[in-house]
Amino acid sequence: MVYNSNEIQEIIPHRYPLLLVDRIDEISEDGKTIIGTKCISANEMQFMGHFPEKHVMPGVLIVEALAQTGCVLLLSQEENKGKIGYFAGMNKIRFKKQVIPGDVLTLKVTLTNQRAGIYFADVEAKVGNEIAVKGEILCAVG
Repeated sequence: MVYNSNEIQEIIPHRYPLLLVDRIDEISEDGKTIIGTKCISANEMQFMGHFPEKHVMPGVLIVEALAQTGCVLLLSQEENKGKIGYFAGMNKIRFKKQVIPGDVLTLKVTLTNQRAGIYFADVEAKVGNEIAVKGEILCAVG
């Protein structure tokens, strides 16, 4: 493990109930790929209303968990320490599997490009070997 939840909170400003990354498992040697984990629990706030009869993790929160994971990667770099990462957009996001309490999401973010202060990243959230969400996100550091 690279960072636990307390260490993540030293890097990004998110706090419960919107801190959606439980731990960082790996950062590649080239600093372009990060892998994190989110453990889904039935006692999380979103399940009170989405959907109370059949819990399903909102897709937008899975994408937010991917963005937070990417921000940990960006903000742990020396030149970005103490800054804030902002979600700047998403492209070709596809939801392929429902995520429910008891699932463990593996969050993978790979930086692919940077232009004019915007970072582009391929993202993938998996439950086991099944892709739940896949696409591209954009982040800015300010």
